[in-house]
Amino acid sequence: MSRICELTGKGRQVGNNVSHANNKTKRTFLPNLQNVTLISESLEKSVRLRVSTNGLRSVEHVGGLDNWLIKTSDEKLSLKARRLKREVAKKAVAA
Repeated sequence: MSRICELTGKGRQVGNNVSHANNKTKRTFLPNLQNVTLISESLEKSVRLRVSTNGLRSVEHVGGLDNWLIKTSDEKLSLKARRLKREVAKKAVAA
């Protein structure tokens, strides 16, 4: 399972550990990913996603999962989230 947020596309970053003697060794910074269940109001169902805590705060700020999916570009979203976005768009057109 890759360590990438399914909603924001946030992944690992690379940097250096710097010792007291200023020796530098490579290291990775991993995003804080959580398995969460988000509720889609238009589809009236819950969805399990692996989301970073920063992404979760962004979703709440925008006003829910449906608004976030409509607003976000497809490049950032995972395959599962893109499918969900398509379903939400179909439901919006039908309503």
